[in-house]
Amino acid sequence: VGKGSVMRLGAGEVIEDIQVVSTGSLGLDIALGVGGLPRGRVVEIYGPESSGKTTLTLQVIAEMQKIGGTAAFIDAEHALDIQYASKLGVNVNDLLVSQPDTGEQALEIADALVRSGSIDMIVIDSVAALVPKAEIEGEMGDSLPGLQARLMSQALRKLTGTIKRTNCLVIFINQIRMKIGVMFGNPETTTGGNALKFYASVRLDIRRIGSIKKNDEVIGNETRVKVVKNKVSPPFREAIFDILYGEGISRQGEIIDLGVQAKIVDKAGAWYSYSGERIA
Repeated sequence: VGKGSVMRLGAGEVIEDIQVVSTGSLGLDIALGVGGLPRGRVVEIYGPESSGKTTLTLQVIAEMQKIGGTAAFIDAEHALDIQYASKLGVNVNDLLVSQPDTGEQALEIADALVRSGSIDMIVIDSVAALVPKAEIEGEMGDSLPGLQARLMSQALRKLTGTIKRTNCLVIFINQIRMKIGVMFGNPETTTGGNALKFYASVRLDIRRIGSIKKNDEVIGNETRVKVVKNKVSPPFREAIFDILYGEGISRQGEIIDLGVQAKIVDKAGAWYSYSGERIA
């Protein structure tokens, strides 16, 4: 047994500050309690279609690149828009992209990248698209219950230790499904079984809650992110911000909203003022 295998928690120097990467949203960084997403951990971002899951993740990639980190995008959905990523500030020339054929291949690639120790962040888009090889090679009507859940469980068991050791942030994007026959309680569930729920240190629920219009033309979405699970800070906080089409998260809008919350900026009707001077 090597040095550092067993540690006394009171021995000061052992407990280190959690290293984080910004989400690109000031409000969400505050809601997460530590200033961003923790490195060396698994994060799950889930929500309905067109809720901003990929946009938020691409913003995190841009933030990781800003601090000199290397990011990889495992595009199991085969739907990554390089031009859109570039508009959000992602340096696409430095982004590693893989489009795997099967779920096993996707998770093997993720495992190899994490083990290499040279990658700071990996995004897997999405859990629902991680189709097991047996399902791809089978017939259309074949029933293979629990196959994807077993695949996810096995992969996460393998990955977690290495992720922690190499300080790599791994983000799984997930979709929402409806449970059949649920009369009471929430019928919503995420795909890929329960393993990800347990292994994730942070789970973010992202929803579109309204549209942003300019002269009757919709230019973006008002988005709410709830921190459903947080192992590094108190959970259940939320952030509301605007995602503008082709631009990403509106930083100006967030600064003004946070200013209103902190009573630094005054709001009267539709007008905002700072130190008595109208700003918006």
